[in-house]
Amino acid sequence: MTEYAIALDIGTSGLRCQAIDMETKETVATAITQRHPIPGMNVIDHVNFAMKSGEDVANGLIIKCVNQLFGKLGIDLAKVKRVAVCGNPFQLSLFQNIEIRDLAYAGKNMLRELGVVSPPRDGAILQAKDTGIKGMPNAQVFIPPAVRHEIGADAMAMLMITGVLDSKEPCIVADYGTNAEMALICGDGRIITGSAAAGPALEGQEIERGMLAAPGAISDVNIQPEGWQCDVLNKAMIGVTSDTVDPTTGRVTKTAPGAIRALGITGTGVVATLYEGLKTKKVEPPKIITPESKLCLQDGINITSHDVDEAGKAIGALRAGFLTLLHEAGMWTGDVDIAYMSGASGLYVDAKKAMGVGMVVPGVSRIVQFGNTSIEMARRIAMGEMDMDYLREFAKKLRAEHCMFATSETFKNIYSIEYSLWCGGMPMSEYNNMLDLYKMPPLTEPKHELSVKRVSMTDLPDTDKCPVQIIESGTFLTGELDGCIGCHKCMKECPERALEIVKQGDKMYARCASDRCAGTACRRCERICPKGVMHMDDLKVASE
Repeated sequence: MTEYAIALDIGTSGLRCQAIDMETKETVATAITQRHPIPGMNVIDHVNFAMKSGEDVANGLIIKCVNQLFGKLGIDLAKVKRVAVCGNPFQLSLFQNIEIRDLAYAGKNMLRELGVVSPPRDGAILQAKDTGIKGMPNAQVFIPPAVRHEIGADAMAMLMITGVLDSKEPCIVADYGTNAEMALICGDGRIITGSAAAGPALEGQEIERGMLAAPGAISDVNIQPEGWQCDVLNKAMIGVTSDTVDPTTGRVTKTAPGAIRALGITGTGVVATLYEGLKTKKVEPPKIITPESKLCLQDGINITSHDVDEAGKAIGALRAGFLTLLHEAGMWTGDVDIAYMSGASGLYVDAKKAMGVGMVVPGVSRIVQFGNTSIEMARRIAMGEMDMDYLREFAKKLRAEHCMFATSETFKNIYSIEYSLWCGGMPMSEYNNMLDLYKMPPLTEPKHELSVKRVSMTDLPDTDKCPVQIIESGTFLTGELDGCIGCHKCMKECPERALEIVKQGDKMYARCASDRCAGTACRRCERICPKGVMHMDDLKVASE
């Protein structure tokens, strides 16, 4: 009888899972969500939502989404024996429905005043039915340990799967995503970690025509004699050469055989477009210097000045994070020669273009690109290739210092330079002068020769064998609006078209697609309500 294991990665911008035949070790199905089921575009939004709406509500959204995702795998769930879940400490805590306030507040005095006791995060083995996962009566769920409450399973996966801990020379590794985990391996046994809230732009969200990496997304852009040529992801998540267009008008100048129609643009495509725009002087942050103030790609997909602004803030957070870790270690650019890039954005992006826009620590001469290390560790746990005792011992031995960027004066100063560069119109020629004001040395000049090694073609294994199934939406929040007059102003104000107001009998109800809602960073629906009765915090997980 065929038995299955499932690897699940709960990322800040979405969930991904794969089903594996435990006998043949072959991947039989892959399913992903377009967005995260909890409202918001970053981990701070998710935590704020959970604390205001209730951890039960946040947990309910995640578990409901997980059940929908597993249902897309097309396997007999009753034959699943093991499920392994990987993610950062916030996401795993919300999945388990355990305390998160110890993660949300940095001050120990505040935690004492609130009476918060940190729950154990040393790894857990649970029965699937006890977590709310349906259809798996005999499955166990494995949740790997954290190193410290700030350093979770995803960061541990990044360090283990890339092999950077064996490096004899200084290097920096980063998992590129909405919440970008990074670590500086100093080469003398010292490890310093950090986590930059880069935001979702580099994964295609908060971009006007953006989307997560999925079939139909523009993933790369290259300048050719005929114009700007676009690569579009196919069903196996591999970029296929497609249309070449005039970037000022969008007119197609050349169509390649087998070209794929574009549905949107993912983060790597945004980076590539930004790189080519900077190189050709069509982009002078935050402005786009074209007659229409936009860069035109295929099938009507455009990059706007707003998109440049959003991408720039994300890139700025990354570079500020790298420089802060180096400064914390008493090192600087030029002391590190190799950078490791993991995660979907870290794998799919053209490494040289990423270097050109500032996504890689300045001065390195070697870049190694990995796929999704989080789901790779989940796969190994699910298949029994990594047991919990081994992971607990590894977590204990991994002595890492953690730099909290939120309270770091160095990060604050460097990010102010980045913000001036990307959003304030400051030329790059002033960057080193600004560093000097903060008594920091200049950036190392880029190396003329940059070596790039790509370890895998896709961030999810075996997608060429089993097409990716995508959930676009499926989790909803609902609640009665006492006093609602049905003006629908909140619906019209919602930038994501996530909200619907419906009448049932003589009562009015709000129904919100939670994965499309921008969360606590938005609240435009609440502010425009003329009767003040729209409160997102009061909505609960819809039962249907």
